[in-house]
Amino acid sequence: MTLSESQKKYLRGLGHDLKPVIEVGNAGLSESLLNEFELTLDHHELIKVKVRAGDHEQRDAMIATLCKTGKADLVQRIGSVALLYRPNPDKKRIRLPH
Repeated sequence: MTLSESQKKYLRGLGHDLKPVIEVGNAGLSESLLNEFELTLDHHELIKVKVRAGDHEQRDAMIATLCKTGKADLVQRIGSVALLYRPNPDKKRIRLPH
């Protein structure tokens, strides 16, 4: 799913007060972390992920991997925190503007 700029702006507004619910540490993207990521994204649709990696390129790679494996859209990235969105087809919690 490709988000329009107005949809991203809307999601950024919703995500402003959210705290990171997933933290990627030195162990990287383990199987258990990816499972927790999937469950959390299914439940909330919009989550913040904090990536504690050595450098900028590693963080970008981990965020890209999360987006690809979770079929999520990157809404915003500030420093080590990424805001990710994936609609849940069974239980829509967030209604995006058109």
